[in-house]
Amino acid sequence: MEFTNIPARIREVSRLSGDFLLPSGEHTATYLDTYRFQAEPILLRKIAEAMVLLLPTGIEVLGGLRMSDVPIVTMLSQLSGLPAAYICDEANDGGRARCAEGAQFSGRRVALVQDLVSSGGTILNAVSKLRSKNVSLDVALCVIDRESGAKETLAGAGIDLKSLFTFAQIEDAK
Repeated sequence: MEFTNIPARIREVSRLSGDFLLPSGEHTATYLDTYRFQAEPILLRKIAEAMVLLLPTGIEVLGGLRMSDVPIVTMLSQLSGLPAAYICDEANDGGRARCAEGAQFSGRRVALVQDLVSSGGTILNAVSKLRSKNVSLDVALCVIDRESGAKETLAGAGIDLKSLFTFAQIEDAK
């Protein structure tokens, strides 16, 4: 299946209606199930191809923050040639007590990658952990910014949020 309107395709495969509680605590009548668009191989590739253009120069590692971010950060790694790290909520119990798996990131410039950002809380949690490990963090990429204050919150922590699309663009896509 070939298509050119990425927001419309995301909306078509991912949009759910009902009453949903977001991780930020906000209720919404519209939910985007990002697993659905990431399960579509052609759509996932098109999204990642567009996100490559958002990467600032000097990025050395891509960091995925949650299980739902693994497909997009892996595809983005494949297309950009940058290694990927998978950042854990808590250090694992495997004896190494690491807060990330995959590429080494200490002392390197990392771009955090998320599928959908609401408040920015997940990114802020990762930033505080990673900065203590001598990681340079000043940019985060997301497929969709829900426009719930994350951009402003992250800017206060010195993080520039670059989104491929806003929630409104997905909603308005035809």
